[in-house]
Amino acid sequence: MDLSKLESNLELLKSVADRAGVEILLALKAFSFPGAGELVSRYLGGTAASGLYEARLGRERFGGAVHTFAPGLSADNIEAILRHSDHLILNSLGQWRRFQDILGSADNVELGLRVNPQHSEVAQPLYDPCAPWSRLGVPAGTLDAQDLAPFSGIHVHALCDHDYPAFERLLGAVERNCAHLLGSIDWLNLGGGLLITEDDFPVDALVARLSEFRARTGLKVYLEPGTAVALHAGALVAELLDVTENGAPIGILDASATCHMPDVIEAPFTPELVGAEVLPRDMPADEAGAGAMRLGGPTCLAGDVIGTYRFKTLPQPGDRMVFLDLAYYTMVKNTTFNGTPLPAIATWDPVSDAIEVVRSFSYADFEQRLG
Repeated sequence: MDLSKLESNLELLKSVADRAGVEILLALKAFSFPGAGELVSRYLGGTAASGLYEARLGRERFGGAVHTFAPGLSADNIEAILRHSDHLILNSLGQWRRFQDILGSADNVELGLRVNPQHSEVAQPLYDPCAPWSRLGVPAGTLDAQDLAPFSGIHVHALCDHDYPAFERLLGAVERNCAHLLGSIDWLNLGGGLLITEDDFPVDALVARLSEFRARTGLKVYLEPGTAVALHAGALVAELLDVTENGAPIGILDASATCHMPDVIEAPFTPELVGAEVLPRDMPADEAGAGAMRLGGPTCLAGDVIGTYRFKTLPQPGDRMVFLDLAYYTMVKNTTFNGTPLPAIATWDPVSDAIEVVRSFSYADFEQRLG
């Protein structure tokens, strides 16, 4: 983790929040590194949690307010979630009816409702919360203002690593599709998925749009970015273990796509690699040409492929490789499939050039996970 870049991202996000008069929260589902908790608390208003464990982590390690959206509530976890949350956003009216007695007596927790704005921006259905037959939120067109009587706000979410024009379209859709609801609430959470800290992001346009919306509606507005907090702030360092060939060179690493960066397979995408050119993932071996190598992990999964790259000089076993921009949605999704070790977690301070290993993992972490 590059602490300087992380802080730079946080400074920009705080500037947006201050200028636009909105609250910005860290979405723990993307980046829940406790070692960054104190730093995050200096700049953001709190955290957005997806359930009990994230809510507790937000409360204990990150500070600020905790806004929890829990698609599944049970009698076993609801009281604990309420203890660790300042906002609790329900996924359905059925949740309210089922737990009305408990929720109605939670004086210190504001209740919200997840609303599907019925507007899709995400091309990959796996990541589209507004896809047909989505389980996330109540379709806006099925709600009446009276349905919101128990709630002080609504939560919408439809973006995933998007730019400003997508946000503009989303907010426009909310203004159209949720117009009959906005007069019955005090706050609106617009979710995350917006790459506010990308180099060419039009920050001034975002600030102006949010400011205008707030002034016109009188609503308090929340954003909960995840990727944008840790964007370009982390790298995964791997070692090349072996080189083989099947039509073209293949490198086996000690880092795994399926274990350590599953979005590479699920999205899919190919992470940038220092000193190499990214080639199409599905490039046939007989078309790859000189200097090309496909890199994959050490597991038995045939699809454990990180990507195809071209090098000026083909790497050899023992070489180290640095994959860029892998702080978000990596550590939070790591697994030990095949008994694959988890990568150590380290922070780097570019001012002092100091590196601190804050967590390393051993066989005990694998053995005790299911033990």
